[in-house]
Amino acid sequence: MTVELDFGLDDFEPADADSAYAQQGMWPGALTVLAEHHTAPYRSHSYVVAHDSSATWGVPGDPQVVAIKVARDRSQNTFTFESAYHATPSFAQNWLIERGCPPERIAHINAGFMKPADDLTVRIERQIRDSGQRYEVLDAQSWDDDPCETWTLTRDTGAAEAPVRVFLEEADFATHRYTMREGSFADEDAARHWLDKRTSPLPQPPENRGETATLRTRAALTRSAGASEMPKAGLDAHSAPSTGTAQRLSPGRSM
Repeated sequence: MTVELDFGLDDFEPADADSAYAQQGMWPGALTVLAEHHTAPYRSHSYVVAHDSSATWGVPGDPQVVAIKVARDRSQNTFTFESAYHATPSFAQNWLIERGCPPERIAHINAGFMKPADDLTVRIERQIRDSGQRYEVLDAQSWDDDPCETWTLTRDTGAAEAPVRVFLEEADFATHRYTMREGSFADEDAARHWLDKRTSPLPQPPENRGETATLRTRAALTRSAGASEMPKAGLDAHSAPSTGTAQRLSPGRSM
């Protein structure tokens, strides 16, 4: 799916040097729209989340999702142009929301792109999108090859402990789905060590551990209740094979 972006600025001039530089740095032919909102009725403001395929020509690992805000002054026929690159759409959406975009107008990713694999991914993306200025982004990287993933290293200004957070997306092109997970670390060095070595599971945020335990207890009770309602099988009966867990996925490359 290709949704090419048209800035609609033919009749406008940049209001300042920064806007001129930012616009010139964008190649519309390389941008594929993931989400967008234009104010009505005069389209005075545009908010866009797009994938920039030209980013793959630059430094390996550079983020490829760009958030763009355009404000038009029709009385002067001028515009201001702002942009910022992010590893994932949820951080790009947050950037736009902080600059005036209504959250509900930019939350939906266009059909045809990768889908979240599970409810936890949806929850974490919403958490990022609606976080305001809670997360200070320290670093971010995106990779198209194996493993296809993106990560964003942040400092959580609202965390009581383990304030350095890693948001990790893993993509599965075979299923066209992805997962996002949040990990917590005492400091930036510990987080970077984990990203480099990957010798242990991603450490779960302290504030989520109670929630996870509750979910596990509920699942165990559900399984127990289901088993008690089933007739006892004979000694020769065999249990059905497990369906296994879903493949892990991520919007590493949502294209």
